[in-house]
Amino acid sequence: MSSYSERIGPNLPASSPCLLDSLEPEILPRPEPAPSLALLNGLSRVFGIRFDSERGDTPEARFLKELAQLFQPRRVEAEATLEAHDRPWGQVYLIQYGVMRLYREAPTGRIAIHHFFSEGDLVWPVFGRTRTKRNTLCLTAVTNCTVWTANFSAFRAAVSSRGEDTWARFALSLIEELAELTSMREFRKQTMPAKERYHLMLEEYPELVKRVPDNQLAAWLGVVPATFSRLKNGKTN
Repeated sequence: MSSYSERIGPNLPASSPCLLDSLEPEILPRPEPAPSLALLNGLSRVFGIRFDSERGDTPEARFLKELAQLFQPRRVEAEATLEAHDRPWGQVYLIQYGVMRLYREAPTGRIAIHHFFSEGDLVWPVFGRTRTKRNTLCLTAVTNCTVWTANFSAFRAAVSSRGEDTWARFALSLIEELAELTSMREFRKQTMPAKERYHLMLEEYPELVKRVPDNQLAAWLGVVPATFSRLKNGKTN
């Protein structure tokens, strides 16, 4: 009876991953996509334009590629401040990985968190005042972040070049979204007990709850950290 090595051949690997050394075309590892592809896919999602890397000659693809040329990659450490009050906000941020918070800080140090942004979100100075020295909004990384940044003026000009109303329609969509979320959160603060608001937060933002520190979630929810801790541990009625 022949041995096991004679039946399968002396040099044939015992498991499929080992076949990578045999240069079989069917199992050769694919090259990693270029970082710029992640940027193009992100912009495609933001503008609702389908991007096909194999058909880059369409007007939509050319538009996305022109926008992509404005962006530069940047890595940001957790708690790094990207935009601060009393300073014009002049950048656009496309988040490839990580979480950021948008907030205002009172002279007393009290913080009001307005929104959290995460992967795929485009963050830019929505309000006209934000782009002046009267800016009262701050933007800080919650986690380590990988982002793409561009000059806001150049970005706006590029978007506007597609038509007079293109920028207005694009800007309005984000303004409406932020306004709706903010007004709903304020409504809940006025009409719902903290326990109900906490459970809604768990349902609507399950991934965010896992990544954002409790003290920031407490500020966002509108409760003090001690109350948030009791809610988290189920010690409230």
